[in-house]
Amino acid sequence: MDRLIVMKTFVTVAKSSSFSAAARELAISGSLVSRHVADLERQVGVRLVNRTARSVSLTDAGTRYAEFAQRILSEIEDEDGALSESRDRPEGTLSVICPKWIGTLDLGDAIAAFVRKHPRITMRFELGGMSDRNYDFLDRGYDVAFHTRDLRDSNVLVRRVSELPFALVASADYVRRHGSPATAADLAEHQCILHPNDPVWRLGAGAETIHYKVQNPAVVANSYLVIEKLVEQSTGIALIPRRPAEARLAAGDLVEVLPQHQPPARALYAVHGPGGRTPERVRIFLDFMTAWFRARTAAQAA
Repeated sequence: MDRLIVMKTFVTVAKSSSFSAAARELAISGSLVSRHVADLERQVGVRLVNRTARSVSLTDAGTRYAEFAQRILSEIEDEDGALSESRDRPEGTLSVICPKWIGTLDLGDAIAAFVRKHPRITMRFELGGMSDRNYDFLDRGYDVAFHTRDLRDSNVLVRRVSELPFALVASADYVRRHGSPATAADLAEHQCILHPNDPVWRLGAGAETIHYKVQNPAVVANSYLVIEKLVEQSTGIALIPRRPAEARLAAGDLVEVLPQHQPPARALYAVHGPGGRTPERVRIFLDFMTAWFRARTAAQAA
């Protein structure tokens, strides 16, 4: 029988000096109380109580063990309470992981704003090292993982935080020298720069969606920051996150290619563990991220 259960029953008997009173306090039968005490005596190997028709008293060993059991149960209760309080306070360490390309975009600015607002939360933020298993980040000790792919996994909880707009761009100098494609098919006549996560460019939306598979790219790079630099140096046409390029688009240094076929935005998801109440630091982080991206999107649209 569970040691902690029988210890709790024994401590209740010791306090009340009665099996029946202990049974009433614990809301169990008197016979079960008796079995608990007998089981505990078998486990420790000594007699703990003296039973008579009228009363129950502790042996010397029983007195000693009752004090020990009470101390253990109190420590467990105190630790449970401390853990519960820490869960409900916005403090402690928050571990977050995401793909490199997401972390180098707005997410870095959002996390910096979060750290400033919540100095009692220590942030551990790692870029890269993502696994194909949706729940692997939990096994590795992370609280939250960011993704841009749709997840269908009962092992995790998913919150849609924002959308990441993309744009198909080239430098103004590249367009002057090479012209701009009029159709998606014309891209085959141009130098294209490819991210390995985007072997097929999705352009347009709904019934007008075009899927263009880049053949023989001029450059393949696994960093959107590098790709944007390559575009700025007139190396070719690329599909990149729009927000980091907004200033150069507004200045005319970069221009949109095939603007009639706008690439769809990609959803940004925050994934965290299921089970019980979400720790307060995680809940506050998710709420902050959602509000921060919403405000950023509204400001950019204004």
